[in-house]
Amino acid sequence: MRGVALQVRGLHAGYDKLVVLSGVDLEISRGEWLALLGPNASGKTTLLHCIAGMLIPSAGSISICGHSLRQEAMGAKRRLGFGCAPEGLPNLLTGRQCLEVHAAAKGLAAIDADVLALADEFAFTDMLDRFVGAYSLGTKQKLAVLLALLGEPALVVLDEAFNGLDPASALVLKKHLRARVSAGRCAVLLATHALDVVERYSDRAVLLLGGRIARQWSGAELAALRAMPGEGLEAALAAAAVGASGAA
Repeated sequence: MRGVALQVRGLHAGYDKLVVLSGVDLEISRGEWLALLGPNASGKTTLLHCIAGMLIPSAGSISICGHSLRQEAMGAKRRLGFGCAPEGLPNLLTGRQCLEVHAAAKGLAAIDADVLALADEFAFTDMLDRFVGAYSLGTKQKLAVLLALLGEPALVVLDEAFNGLDPASALVLKKHLRARVSAGRCAVLLATHALDVVERYSDRAVLLLGGRIARQWSGAELAALRAMPGEGLEAALAAAAVGASGAA
Protein backbone atom coordinates (compact mmCIF):
# COMPACT_ATOMS: atom_id res chain seq x y z
CA MET A 1 0.00 0.00 0.00
CA ARG A 2 2.06 2.90 -1.36
CA GLY A 3 1.39 6.63 -1.36
CA VAL A 4 3.04 9.73 0.01
CA ALA A 5 3.00 9.64 3.80
CA LEU A 6 4.87 12.91 4.38
CA GLN A 7 5.53 15.91 2.20
CA VAL A 8 7.51 18.90 3.47
CA ARG A 9 8.00 21.87 1.16
CA GLY A 10 10.10 25.00 1.70
CA LEU A 11 10.05 24.72 5.46
CA HIS A 12 11.49 27.56 7.55
CA ALA A 13 11.33 27.47 11.34
CA GLY A 14 13.07 28.71 14.44
CA TYR A 15 12.67 30.19 17.89
CA ASP A 16 12.13 33.96 18.18
CA LYS A 17 14.98 35.46 16.11
CA LEU A 18 16.95 32.21 15.92
CA VAL A 19 16.54 30.62 12.48
CA VAL A 20 16.94 26.83 12.68
CA LEU A 21 15.46 25.45 9.44
CA SER A 22 15.91 27.16 6.07
CA GLY A 23 13.98 25.81 3.09
CA VAL A 24 13.75 22.11 3.95
CA ASP A 25 12.12 19.83 1.36
CA LEU A 26 11.38 16.21 2.26
CA GLU A 27 9.11 13.45 1.01
CA ILE A 28 8.55 9.91 2.32
CA SER A 29 6.24 7.22 0.98
CA ARG A 30 4.55 4.41 2.86
CA GLY A 31 6.83 1.41 2.76
CA GLU A 32 9.94 3.55 3.32
CA TRP A 33 12.21 4.02 6.31
CA LEU A 34 14.04 7.34 6.10
CA ALA A 35 16.91 8.06 8.47
CA LEU A 36 17.43 11.72 9.39
CA LEU A 37 21.09 12.32 10.19
CA GLY A 38 23.01 15.34 11.39
CA PRO A 39 25.22 16.64 14.19
CA ASN A 40 23.83 18.12 17.37
CA ALA A 41 22.05 21.46 16.79
CA SER A 42 21.59 20.77 13.07
CA GLY A 43 17.79 21.13 13.32
CA LYS A 44 16.65 17.49 13.43
CA THR A 45 14.44 17.79 16.51
CA THR A 46 13.06 21.13 15.32
CA LEU A 47 12.03 19.49 12.04
CA LEU A 48 10.34 16.61 13.86
CA HIS A 49 8.51 19.03 16.17
CA CYS A 50 7.20 20.91 13.13
CA ILE A 51 5.96 17.64 11.59
CA ALA A 52 4.28 16.71 14.88
CA GLY A 53 2.54 20.10 15.09
CA MET A 54 4.44 21.07 18.23
CA LEU A 55 6.13 24.03 16.54
CA ILE A 56 4.53 26.30 13.95
CA PRO A 57 6.92 26.99 11.05
CA SER A 58 7.40 30.53 9.81
CA ALA A 59 7.03 29.45 6.17
CA GLY A 60 6.49 26.37 4.05
CA SER A 61 4.02 23.48 4.17
CA ILE A 62 3.68 20.04 5.73
CA SER A 63 1.16 17.41 4.71
CA ILE A 64 0.62 13.93 6.13
CA CYS A 65 -1.11 11.47 3.78
CA GLY A 66 -2.36 14.41 1.75
CA HIS A 67 -3.75 16.31 4.74
CA SER A 68 -2.27 19.76 5.34
CA LEU A 69 -1.00 20.09 8.89
CA ARG A 70 -1.98 23.77 8.82
CA GLN A 71 -5.44 23.48 7.24
CA GLU A 72 -6.49 19.93 8.18
CA ALA A 73 -4.63 19.42 11.45
CA MET A 74 -7.00 16.76 12.82
CA GLY A 75 -6.86 14.66 9.66
CA ALA A 76 -3.08 14.92 9.51
CA LYS A 77 -2.48 14.07 13.17
CA ARG A 78 -4.80 11.06 13.06
CA ARG A 79 -2.37 9.48 10.61
CA LEU A 80 0.72 10.36 12.65
CA GLY A 81 2.48 8.38 15.35
CA PHE A 82 5.00 10.59 17.16
CA GLY A 83 7.45 9.28 19.75
CA CYS A 84 7.61 11.94 22.43
CA ALA A 85 10.77 12.55 24.45
CA PRO A 86 10.87 10.10 27.40
CA GLU A 87 11.18 12.96 29.89
CA GLY A 88 7.87 14.34 28.60
CA LEU A 89 5.84 11.33 29.77
CA PRO A 90 3.47 11.89 32.73
CA ASN A 91 5.10 10.55 35.89
CA LEU A 92 1.80 10.24 37.81
CA LEU A 93 0.19 7.81 35.37
CA THR A 94 0.94 4.13 34.90
CA GLY A 95 2.14 2.85 31.54
CA ARG A 96 -1.24 1.21 30.93
CA GLN A 97 -3.07 4.47 31.72
CA CYS A 98 -0.85 6.33 29.27
CA LEU A 99 -1.67 3.80 26.56
CA GLU A 100 -5.39 3.91 27.37
CA VAL A 101 -5.54 7.71 27.30
CA HIS A 102 -3.61 7.85 24.05
CA ALA A 103 -5.79 5.14 22.50
CA ALA A 104 -8.95 7.01 23.50
CA ALA A 105 -7.57 10.23 22.00
CA LYS A 106 -7.13 8.36 18.72
CA GLY A 107 -10.69 7.04 18.89
CA LEU A 108 -9.68 3.46 19.63
CA ALA A 109 -11.88 1.17 21.70
CA ALA A 110 -8.85 -0.60 23.14
CA ILE A 111 -5.06 -0.73 22.99
CA ASP A 112 -3.91 -2.36 19.74
CA ALA A 113 -3.19 -6.06 20.09
CA ASP A 114 0.10 -5.78 18.22
CA VAL A 115 1.21 -2.92 20.48
CA LEU A 116 0.57 -5.14 23.52
CA ALA A 117 2.45 -7.95 21.76
CA LEU A 118 5.39 -5.60 21.22
CA ALA A 119 5.23 -4.61 24.90
CA ASP A 120 5.57 -8.29 25.75
CA GLU A 121 8.57 -8.65 23.40
CA PHE A 122 10.08 -5.61 25.12
CA ALA A 123 9.67 -7.39 28.50
CA PHE A 124 7.54 -4.36 29.37
CA THR A 125 4.30 -6.11 30.36
CA ASP A 126 5.24 -6.29 34.04
CA MET A 127 5.81 -2.51 34.00
CA LEU A 128 2.39 -1.61 32.60
CA ASP A 129 0.78 -1.06 35.98
CA ARG A 130 3.69 0.79 37.56
CA PHE A 131 3.92 4.57 37.64
CA VAL A 132 5.96 6.16 34.87
CA GLY A 133 7.89 8.19 37.45
CA ALA A 134 9.50 4.94 38.63
CA TYR A 135 10.69 3.96 35.14
CA SER A 136 14.29 4.00 33.97
CA LEU A 137 15.21 5.91 30.80
CA GLY A 138 15.08 2.74 28.74
CA THR A 139 11.67 1.77 30.10
CA LYS A 140 10.30 5.25 29.35
CA GLN A 141 11.73 4.96 25.84
CA LYS A 142 9.82 1.71 25.33
CA LEU A 143 6.57 3.37 26.43
CA ALA A 144 7.17 6.35 24.13
CA VAL A 145 7.57 3.98 21.17
CA LEU A 146 4.46 1.98 22.10
CA LEU A 147 2.44 5.21 22.27
CA ALA A 148 3.71 6.24 18.83
CA LEU A 149 2.56 2.95 17.28
CA LEU A 150 -1.02 3.06 18.57
CA GLY A 151 -3.80 3.29 16.01
CA GLU A 152 -1.88 1.99 12.98
CA PRO A 153 -0.30 5.34 12.02
CA ALA A 154 0.67 5.81 8.38
CA LEU A 155 3.65 7.92 9.43
CA VAL A 156 5.80 7.02 12.44
CA VAL A 157 8.18 9.78 13.59
CA LEU A 158 10.86 8.93 16.16
CA ASP A 159 13.69 10.97 17.65
CA GLU A 160 16.66 8.89 18.86
CA ALA A 161 14.28 6.07 19.81
CA PHE A 162 17.12 3.65 20.59
CA ASN A 163 18.65 5.81 23.33
CA GLY A 164 18.61 3.91 26.60
CA LEU A 165 17.37 0.62 25.12
CA ASP A 166 19.21 -2.56 26.01
CA PRO A 167 20.57 -4.49 22.98
CA ALA A 168 17.79 -7.10 23.03
CA SER A 169 15.03 -4.48 23.10
CA ALA A 170 16.78 -2.42 20.41
CA LEU A 171 16.85 -5.46 18.12
CA VAL A 172 13.16 -6.15 18.79
CA LEU A 173 12.30 -2.56 17.83
CA LYS A 174 14.45 -2.59 14.69
CA LYS A 175 12.78 -5.77 13.46
CA HIS A 176 9.28 -4.58 14.38
CA LEU A 177 9.65 -1.28 12.55
CA ARG A 178 11.26 -2.98 9.56
CA ALA A 179 8.35 -5.45 9.37
CA ARG A 180 5.76 -2.64 9.46
CA VAL A 181 7.57 -0.72 6.76
CA SER A 182 8.18 -3.74 4.52
CA ALA A 183 4.49 -4.64 4.71
CA GLY A 184 3.60 -1.12 3.53
CA ARG A 185 1.76 -0.36 6.74
CA CYS A 186 3.61 2.89 7.36
CA ALA A 187 6.55 5.13 6.65
CA VAL A 188 9.18 5.67 9.35
CA LEU A 189 11.12 8.89 9.86
CA LEU A 190 13.87 8.30 12.41
CA ALA A 191 16.30 10.95 13.62
CA THR A 192 19.33 9.05 14.84
CA HIS A 193 23.07 8.95 15.44
CA ALA A 194 23.00 5.11 15.34
CA LEU A 195 24.67 4.43 12.02
CA ASP A 196 24.14 0.66 12.24
CA VAL A 197 20.38 1.30 12.10
CA VAL A 198 20.87 3.46 9.01
CA GLU A 199 23.08 0.97 7.19
CA ARG A 200 21.13 -2.19 8.03
CA TYR A 201 17.49 -1.13 8.26
CA SER A 202 16.85 2.18 6.48
CA ASP A 203 15.78 2.57 2.85
CA ARG A 204 17.10 6.10 2.44
CA ALA A 205 19.00 8.66 4.48
CA VAL A 206 19.31 12.44 4.49
CA LEU A 207 21.89 14.63 6.19
CA LEU A 208 20.70 17.86 7.80
CA LEU A 209 23.38 20.50 8.28
CA GLY A 210 22.78 24.07 9.37
CA GLY A 211 19.04 23.71 8.90
CA ARG A 212 19.26 22.50 5.29
CA ILE A 213 19.31 19.09 3.60
CA ALA A 214 22.99 18.85 2.65
CA ARG A 215 23.14 15.29 1.27
CA GLN A 216 20.86 12.37 0.46
CA TRP A 217 21.59 8.67 0.06
CA SER A 218 19.32 6.46 -2.01
CA GLY A 219 18.66 2.83 -1.23
CA ALA A 220 21.24 1.81 -3.82
CA GLU A 221 23.85 4.13 -2.30
CA LEU A 222 23.20 2.76 1.19
CA ALA A 223 23.57 -0.77 -0.17
CA ALA A 224 26.93 0.19 -1.67
CA LEU A 225 28.06 1.66 1.65
CA ARG A 226 27.08 -1.58 3.40
CA ALA A 227 29.38 -3.47 1.06
CA MET A 228 32.35 -1.15 1.66
CA PRO A 229 35.12 -2.24 4.01
CA GLY A 230 35.96 0.04 6.92
CA GLU A 231 33.85 2.96 8.05
CA GLY A 232 31.34 3.05 5.16
CA LEU A 233 28.57 5.47 6.07
CA GLU A 234 30.60 7.07 8.87
CA ALA A 235 33.25 8.10 6.36
CA ALA A 236 30.62 9.28 3.88
CA LEU A 237 28.98 11.41 6.57
CA ALA A 238 32.27 13.00 7.52
CA ALA A 239 33.06 13.78 3.87
CA ALA A 240 29.60 15.27 3.30
CA ALA A 241 29.91 17.48 6.39
CA VAL A 242 33.36 18.72 5.32
CA GLY A 243 32.10 19.37 1.80
CA ALA A 244 29.10 21.32 3.05
CA SER A 245 31.28 23.42 5.36
CA GLY A 246 33.65 24.20 2.52
CA ALA A 247 30.82 25.28 0.27
CA ALA A 248 29.29 27.56 2.90
